[in-house]
Amino acid sequence: MTSHKTAQTMKPATAAKKLGVYLEATPPEFQEGVVSRDELNALQAEPPEWLRELRRTGPHPRPVVAAKLGVSIGGLTRGGITEALTTEQIDELKTENPDWLARERATQAEVRKETVRVKEKEH
Repeated sequence: MTSHKTAQTMKPATAAKKLGVYLEATPPEFQEGVVSRDELNALQAEPPEWLRELRRTGPHPRPVVAAKLGVSIGGLTRGGITEALTTEQIDELKTENPDWLARERATQAEVRKETVRVKEKEH
């Protein structure tokens, strides 16, 4: 019996998520095709210019926006942020530090502290 190893492929949305980029901002050929595991590894190892630029300036998907702002995805929603943001927009929010952002950052800090406390208690 011989087994043929088929290339594992993923939808563009999955690949974009793994790359940490906003799918709608990727080139059409990326959005319309499928991505093999080898292609994904190559993109991660040696990102082409379009990927480097997207990571640098955005627009960024919500999980990346939340991480850059130091809040949860739910916190973004509570703050009225429902779309992808560019790096410039994220920096503006950090500078303005609206009430919702300060509140969500404080909440996130409490969650992290509690997580550490629970972990230490378990050990």
